[in-house]
Amino acid sequence: MKTLILIRHGKSSWDYQVDDQDRPLKERGIKDGHLVGSALKSKNISIDAAFSSPANRALHTCMIVLRKLDFPLHKLRITKELYDFSGEDVFHFVKNLDNQYETVLIFGHNYAFTNVANSLGSKAIDNVPTTGMVQLNFSVDRWDDIAKGTTEQIIFPKQLKK
Repeated sequence: MKTLILIRHGKSSWDYQVDDQDRPLKERGIKDGHLVGSALKSKNISIDAAFSSPANRALHTCMIVLRKLDFPLHKLRITKELYDFSGEDVFHFVKNLDNQYETVLIFGHNYAFTNVANSLGSKAIDNVPTTGMVQLNFSVDRWDDIAKGTTEQIIFPKQLKK
């Protein structure tokens, strides 16, 4: 079985005149990263590999979550294919993952992640919000064989706030 966990980057700031890839997280994005990271840690999922878009907001979200999970940072890979907004490059990336990985965590962007979650998952999601997490399971042994899977769980920051 293959498991893909998508986490959209946290809430980012438009307050700075920087390139899109350099936009930082807002304080809310940082807090939400801690919330979702803690919620994911409580699920005790063994993650084999983590990949992030090179965009600052995605990478910062990634670092917050991976630290919460005690995931070894040397196993993190940054890939330009996850700096995608349509989902085409994300689909290509996932289909070409190394089959030694059973569970993969990726950090990226919308609308790509909403598109991937809806195309490959079993539940319709209007929008994966910032720092939203969607776990998809596939009953296959090879990443290039994934098609429609099961939406195993969805964690959105709004659900975690009291």
